[in-house]
Amino acid sequence: MADSLMRFLFDQAPVRGEVVSLDRTWQEVLQRHDYPPLLQALLGELMAAAALLSATLKFDGALIMQLQGSGALQLLVVECNADLGMRATAKWQGEIRPQPLRDLLGKGRFIITLDPQNGQTPYQGIVGLEGDSVAAILENYMLRSEQLETRFWLAANRQRETGLLLQKLPEGHGDPDAWERAQMLAGTLTPPEQLEIGPDELLHRLFHQEDLRLLGETATCFRCSCSRERVANMLKMLGEQEVNDTLQEQGRVEVKCEFCNETYHFDQVDAAQLFAGSGNLSEPGATRH
Repeated sequence: MADSLMRFLFDQAPVRGEVVSLDRTWQEVLQRHDYPPLLQALLGELMAAAALLSATLKFDGALIMQLQGSGALQLLVVECNADLGMRATAKWQGEIRPQPLRDLLGKGRFIITLDPQNGQTPYQGIVGLEGDSVAAILENYMLRSEQLETRFWLAANRQRETGLLLQKLPEGHGDPDAWERAQMLAGTLTPPEQLEIGPDELLHRLFHQEDLRLLGETATCFRCSCSRERVANMLKMLGEQEVNDTLQEQGRVEVKCEFCNETYHFDQVDAAQLFAGSGNLSEPGATRH
């Protein structure tokens, strides 16, 4: 199945929706990290949710979603750009045993950041964890922070991740019972079924008696925004003294991207160029990347 997100609208009702299917995009994430099975499922669900939520925004920039906790699961983070280029990672400590998400996270919070590309100030929403699943946490956030009734159905395994979003439009029109009916129909879908069928079949199976209008399909992909130039700028912010201290202790500075596992190396020559403001560090030498 092709990696894509499909938008749709109930023509005679105040309901809109999206369905996303991620295969290759998801495999690109899993190839770079060896996550415990439970974390795979949770991170996959958060990725599907990020794609769905990003597509509802008329926004040119990055949507970043984080679940932060003090328990065995310390962090789930997904970044999704307006063109549905995505990356994701997770942090944990100790053994991850099957248990409710709330217990895995311990004392935690959910954070959504909108980072515009045009230089405007990023927006960040931070709330406590309300709900025992990724879907429930997102639904509570959307209702309390955005005043939008939104439902998510998310599923992920080692091969694939999928998601379905339904949202009640603020200004209702048409069939007043459609919102409740759409939720009831979507609730008949089990996670195994959701992972087995494609978006077209899913929409037909659930809503074949509804008047749906398809609004287009957008491809998704894995894309990491890290670069040698960005790492160099980060080192500049750390300062010359700290970089030189690391060089004296280790012989070189090594920085690994937590998303894609790319490693960037900076030696004494690189550091001298960096803080002298000369040289092109975006084009490393043969031994430096």
